[in-house]
Amino acid sequence: MTISRVLTGITTTGTPHLGNYVGAIRPAVAASQDPEVRSYYFLADLHALIKANDPKRVQQSRLEIAASWLALGLDTDNAIFYRQSDVRETTELAWLLSCVCAKGLMNRAHAYKAAVADNEEAGVPDPDRGITMGLFSYPVLMAADILLFNANRVPVGRDQVQHIEMARDMAGRFNHVYKGDYFALPEAVVDERVQTLNGLDGRKMSKSYDNTIPLFVSEKKLLKLVRKIKTNSLEPGEPKDPETCTLFQIFSAFAGETETADMRRRYAEGIGWGEAKNELFEYLNAHLAGPREEYEKLLADPGHIENVMQKGAERARAEAAERLDRLRSAVGLGRFL
Repeated sequence: MTISRVLTGITTTGTPHLGNYVGAIRPAVAASQDPEVRSYYFLADLHALIKANDPKRVQQSRLEIAASWLALGLDTDNAIFYRQSDVRETTELAWLLSCVCAKGLMNRAHAYKAAVADNEEAGVPDPDRGITMGLFSYPVLMAADILLFNANRVPVGRDQVQHIEMARDMAGRFNHVYKGDYFALPEAVVDERVQTLNGLDGRKMSKSYDNTIPLFVSEKKLLKLVRKIKTNSLEPGEPKDPETCTLFQIFSAFAGETETADMRRRYAEGIGWGEAKNELFEYLNAHLAGPREEYEKLLADPGHIENVMQKGAERARAEAAERLDRLRSAVGLGRFL
């Protein structure tokens, strides 16, 4: 039986929201319980430093994200769950890859080009003003995350496909320069079935837009946020289009086929927006009540979370150290004896 190696990173710059759950956490938890998948899930806290300069925010985000994934059922016996910063081999590999990576490849990275374009649009004389080496070389660190464990499948959104292609380029270049099959070439996995939820204002749910519904807010806060979701001016009794409605989109992301079909019928019959929002709140609250309770228990016991992360780091480092020994020898940095 061929074991598929799947790797996913979670940037620690905020609090997990419903969109994160539907788009990343739920499918990852399911994969972590599959014995035919070797899963690696890590808190991308080194990546977080590119955007976040608030140490308290990064630290709190790491804790909240770890607690969220554990509360939602991540199988840490089957999957390897760790903090990126605990596996120092990642940064060493990033340097080895930097030494075979063409600068021109990094010049084409979408994030870097977007930052340059913003400066040019603002009329800034220096197009690189405010651009750190962390932002510029982000794809190299991401490639190291992937190649360190020879992951062959990397679930990503379409905006991240370029980074996987760059990782393939670096892997191939290293293999060529040092004349060996040191790295497998990873494949981007873009699952079109994975939903992207809209937020309170109808745009994509994102921390950048400040329109998110955090996963584990209190019942009172959850109700308040659901009631803030933007709707149109159609009155009760008037048929409504579920395909253009954020309320229906979120409901159907959590509900089963039968419940979704029933709600679609009620939209056709003219359900009122107040009733639709109450229905969504009740459904979300029931779905999240158990995990919310577990989440609060975990946050109250950070020592337990730390133990889980340390065990994950030990497993990750055992594998990473063995691979780095081979790579050090390949580039001439091996032991004398």
